[in-house]
Amino acid sequence: RYSLFYNRLKNIEENEGGLDKFSKSYKTFGVNQFVDGGVYCKEWAPGAEAVFLTGDFNGWNPFSHPYKKMEYGKWELFIPPGQDGYPPVPHGSKLKVVIRAQNGELLYRISPWARYVVRDEDKVNYDWVHWNPPQSYIRKHPSPRRLKSLRIYESHVGIASPEGKVASYKNFTYNVLPRIKDLGYNCVQLMAIMEHAYYASFGYQVTSFFAASSRYGTPDDLKEMIDVAHSMGITVLLDVVHSHASKNSEDGLNKFDGTDSCFFHSGSRGTHQLWDSRLFDYANWEVLRFLLSNLRMWIEDYRFDGFRFDGVTSMLYHHHGIGTAFSGDYNEYFGLHVDEDALCYLMLANHMIKFLHPECITIAEDVSGMPALCRPVAEAGGGFDYRLAMAIPDKWIQIIKELKDEDWNMGNIVHTLTNRRYEEKYIAYAESHDQALVGDKTLAFRLMDAEMYTNMSVLAPLTPVIDRGIQLHKMIRLITHALGGESYLNFMGNEFGHPEWLDFPRKGNNESYHYARRQFNLTEDHLLRYRFLNSFDRDMNKLEESFGWLASPPAYVSEKHESNKVIAFERAGLIFIFNFHPYQSYVDYRVVVFKYKILLDSDAAEYGGHQRLDHNTEYFSEEYPHNYRPNSLMV
Repeated sequence: RYSLFYNRLKNIEENEGGLDKFSKSYKTFGVNQFVDGGVYCKEWAPGAEAVFLTGDFNGWNPFSHPYKKMEYGKWELFIPPGQDGYPPVPHGSKLKVVIRAQNGELLYRISPWARYVVRDEDKVNYDWVHWNPPQSYIRKHPSPRRLKSLRIYESHVGIASPEGKVASYKNFTYNVLPRIKDLGYNCVQLMAIMEHAYYASFGYQVTSFFAASSRYGTPDDLKEMIDVAHSMGITVLLDVVHSHASKNSEDGLNKFDGTDSCFFHSGSRGTHQLWDSRLFDYANWEVLRFLLSNLRMWIEDYRFDGFRFDGVTSMLYHHHGIGTAFSGDYNEYFGLHVDEDALCYLMLANHMIKFLHPECITIAEDVSGMPALCRPVAEAGGGFDYRLAMAIPDKWIQIIKELKDEDWNMGNIVHTLTNRRYEEKYIAYAESHDQALVGDKTLAFRLMDAEMYTNMSVLAPLTPVIDRGIQLHKMIRLITHALGGESYLNFMGNEFGHPEWLDFPRKGNNESYHYARRQFNLTEDHLLRYRFLNSFDRDMNKLEESFGWLASPPAYVSEKHESNKVIAFERAGLIFIFNFHPYQSYVDYRVVVFKYKILLDSDAAEYGGHQRLDHNTEYFSEEYPHNYRPNSLMV
């Protein structure tokens, strides 16, 4: 694997003038304004017979501006400035690339490198709009320093409002970022930013890879949003989709030059069976240029601080993980079923990012457990900083769904939370956007179900279902946060137990926006119990900020008692004690600890608890050996 990576990198150095120049192609491909006012255009269309540029600037004459054919399927066009010195292609004008296919058909396409595409309300397809404003947004704040402890708030700009509509970058900037900061999260991971024609795809069917989604606002609005986040000390990550692309052709990458092999594998290998989308040919030189340049553009133009790579499991294997249950056997990770070209691309991507922007962070969404995916490329690893601990939310769902409270297995919970590859960093999470989608259930919904609609008022009796749900919701999140990894993630709204699922407008729900929103206002109503969960989430993050357990070595688990349903462990100078017993409380319960003062208590009144513990007392241990430690005390 390292040999393949090294040879590709060496070829880039020898034939393209180095990785820096190769990945800067986003400045020359597409339509780019030159300083002298002229416009330089460049495309890769190896299957085209001829290529033209048309649009508002030439009265939509399809043949007046032909490209010149170059080597290796590239096409170039230079349009000089007008006599008055004004650019020949004005800002805001609509454009199309016209491809004459091999069969003579004329295809009107959006450039794969287009920076801004919009859709009029009366149209189905997107239009390419030339984005070159006289004055672009000028950032005011430096990017935050690389974080040691990542507390990630997974977000979607369009649903980030209680109103049933597509919310904007501006709304997120001025209404949501302050909330994220107050909750103690220091990183926001943005979904559905890369332009996608189908809103209900959650941003995972990308049509224009270099365009920020226009349904939320302009590119400058997004730049301002990231800049304001940086002013708050918040790192901003992009959920990047390089694992596949939408099958759209008129406003997507598919069949850009009239063939099915431009950017993608030809035939069945180029189509994902389950996602009904196109699969990139990662061995193709121009595909590498396109994808690496795409990453660099998002970092350098928009100032993103890194990426969460979606669908890495699908990339790593020719079977794409379909119908495959990974057991951890090494034969599953090495062999002809591994797509070495895709893995090599990921190594190149991480190498490029670390070489040009060492402060950036990369995260792999991989369910397979590919070894060394989060080790440096120099060690022949994948080069990622973190991987998602995807087994943890599945375990919580399985426990809540299948087991009675008295049958919860403490050893199995601890094993799932601590079972990770040595010296590879994991992002722990109890639930993400996957569990919030229609057809699935969030933890709050699984725990409290229909009673969330009737018994979340403090004026209503605290029923056993709501009481159990509120307490377990807090405990599950805290033990996941403290024991499950080296970073923590939460999907927006789940921190306070958002009462409804997430469903985007579609034919099946009469194009309704009712469920495509986040009801943040519920936490501001002091008559509702949602504020208890919100407060606990905030104070949990603030405590981690003070003690830094995510950046500390793995926890020492001193107790996992099956009959008592107690788990206790030490990390970052703190001791965490959880009583998961459904009805048994304990007095004088001996635990391993040297000094004891309560810092966070899920049973406190401000978190909707029963206030059974005294927070004003300091306790000191005695020399009484317990669980292989010399000191202990009673709690």
